[in-house]
Amino acid sequence: MRQVVEKSLRARALDALARREHTRLELLRKLSAHSEDLEQINQLLDDLQTRGWLSDARYAEQRVHARQSRYGSRKIGYELREQGVSETLIAETLSNLKATEVERARSIWQKKFDAPATTPKERNQQMRFLQSRGFDMDVIYRVVNHVEDEE
Repeated sequence: MRQVVEKSLRARALDALARREHTRLELLRKLSAHSEDLEQINQLLDDLQTRGWLSDARYAEQRVHARQSRYGSRKIGYELREQGVSETLIAETLSNLKATEVERARSIWQKKFDAPATTPKERNQQMRFLQSRGFDMDVIYRVVNHVEDEE
């Protein structure tokens, strides 16, 4: 007969952080399923942040790095907001992405489509695709209309 051993909140938090970065809100949600003592969870999260084991900034950097080759800054920003990253931290993290937005959109567009649109229907399809990937309309127009960067 196997004995079930209940993990402590600290062990659960460290297990989650060992797998990947988490935001404070995300870890709070996960730990709340195992304890109703919100004060205890907040103390644990404060301790983890003090030790540098829990960092929204690191999470944001990691998330941007992982998603930038497939998505635009608008979608990445939305995902960061959903996980509880502060607006100032999102603005700081995404500021570097804005400089490469057109090149990244063009690269994603080239992987999906063989040739420029020849009909309005194809053009709209390409625009919707880039929009679903989280790119701003000005970037989408530049890519679909093949406008080169003015330096």
